[in-house]
Amino acid sequence: MNAVMELKGVEHVYVSDREATLAIASMNLSVYPGEFISLVGPSGCGKTTLLSMMAGLLIPSKGQVLLHGRPVSGPDAEVGYMLQQDYLFPWRTILSNALIGLELQKSLTEERKQTVIHLLEGMGLGATMDLYPSQLSGGMRQRVALVRTLATEPQLLLLDEPFSALDYQTKLQLEDLVAETLKAQRKTAVLVTHDLGEAIAVSDRVIVLASSPGRIAKTFEVPEHIRESQPFYAREQEGFNELFHHIWKELEATERKE
Repeated sequence: MNAVMELKGVEHVYVSDREATLAIASMNLSVYPGEFISLVGPSGCGKTTLLSMMAGLLIPSKGQVLLHGRPVSGPDAEVGYMLQQDYLFPWRTILSNALIGLELQKSLTEERKQTVIHLLEGMGLGATMDLYPSQLSGGMRQRVALVRTLATEPQLLLLDEPFSALDYQTKLQLEDLVAETLKAQRKTAVLVTHDLGEAIAVSDRVIVLASSPGRIAKTFEVPEHIRESQPFYAREQEGFNELFHHIWKELEATERKE
């Protein structure tokens, strides 16, 4: 099976007036079609840097980032990027916000507009389409941001802590909704999160990163019976707590080595 996204020997150096800092070293990673992986690790291990390189917003100092075998040299319509903040335009309605990606790509048709409307309805946002962002809760705004990301039909979704600013109940609800939606649409996704429970509940693989410089410390495969459960119920599955503690110990070990 060919990878959707590959990082081959990727390194990245941040250069300032006073010093050069190696942020990412010898990174090799493949993400396969339909796979959901999570990146976890201490602050400064390069999680967001990796997503930025996958999104084509940052070119690595060394090595290659490949999308379907093609070098990534800039933003690509096949890659959607969802951030912690929703960045909805306050002067545009919810429907108008959800359509903006299609407008920018000059690919907005009546058929695709109807698809976006169906997505909004499927997210429980059917009654909000004529409202404005200020009239919605944080969780509802994040759902709009997800619809906006999915509207352009990307093959790969990059999720940079999209639920971290939400209350716990809303966060659990959105985990379920996002996981179900991505599975139904057979999307491939990479999630950055500090929440180990969330990483295990939604992922096929959890990759622990070490810092100084950022690198892969260990990869954990999530057992099939946990993967097949809804994220909310995955936490109740046999082996969940054991895997949580294994990943936690690995994180502690990487921090002690710094």
